[in-house]
Amino acid sequence: MPTKKPNLFLKLLSLFSVVRGYNILVIAIAQYLASVFIIAPSYLPVKKIVFDINLFLIVLTSTLVIASGYIINNFYDSAKDLINRPRKTYLDNMVSQQTKLSLYFILNFVSIFIASSISFQSVLFFTAYIFAIWLYSHQLKRNVFVGNLTASILAVTPFFAVFIYYKNFDLVIFVHATFLFLLISLRELTKDLENVKGDFAQNYQTIPVKFGSKLAKQMATLLVLFSGIPVVVLLFKFDMGYMNYYFILSSAILLLYLILLWKSSSKYQYLWLHNLLKFNIVLGVFCILLIDVDLVINRFL
Repeated sequence: MPTKKPNLFLKLLSLFSVVRGYNILVIAIAQYLASVFIIAPSYLPVKKIVFDINLFLIVLTSTLVIASGYIINNFYDSAKDLINRPRKTYLDNMVSQQTKLSLYFILNFVSIFIASSISFQSVLFFTAYIFAIWLYSHQLKRNVFVGNLTASILAVTPFFAVFIYYKNFDLVIFVHATFLFLLISLRELTKDLENVKGDFAQNYQTIPVKFGSKLAKQMATLLVLFSGIPVVVLLFKFDMGYMNYYFILSSAILLLYLILLWKSSSKYQYLWLHNLLKFNIVLGVFCILLIDVDLVINRFL
């Protein structure tokens, strides 16, 4: 009997899964919130920031590039994901590889076209970003240490696009970026522990594959300890408003993560820890609103 072709709804759902639309939405929201409460100069009115056409184009370009990045990453990781995430891979494969590649090139072309309407520097920035994502997906992610470091840098790069646009060099921005970078690095390391079976089968030289889970857990412990440095700086050196409570809660979450990490050994347990870190990161995005509650009440509500 001929195989029944998936309908349009399933294909759209498959594409949404491939580009991880939920992640892209969170990143776009995070770029706007970071712009209003952290990155943009304080003298700029909120309305001018939110309705800034160039900021909108930067966020839009970022989302298109990130979506294309997820597509090319999905393309190169298809064999590994079939082992690590068979159900998700089944959904992702409802759209052909040829269609995914075509969409990858279309998204990149459109993103560069939009960037050209902002500035030549934006074109250079996003062209380099696209190339870096491809290089990571094609080669770098298979290399021990380099893969994790590159993935973490690429994850925070969209925020640097906004940072460069506003040319704000305040120390608080770098401290926030450092904390986010450490959380993402911890998530990547946990993901490697979760996906060790597929990584080993496809010869991905991740830290757990190359050196074992014990060393990976020791490195995760160091990352948790290092994350305490920007937390202390943000709590005692800068006025973070009610977001201080997030950093305290985040430290408690990381402590819980650490306790559970050393007791974990199965894929399911590492998946739970991975989701705990994702929750911590997403919670941090929306807690940016707590930096200035009066601003939220007066301008947004």
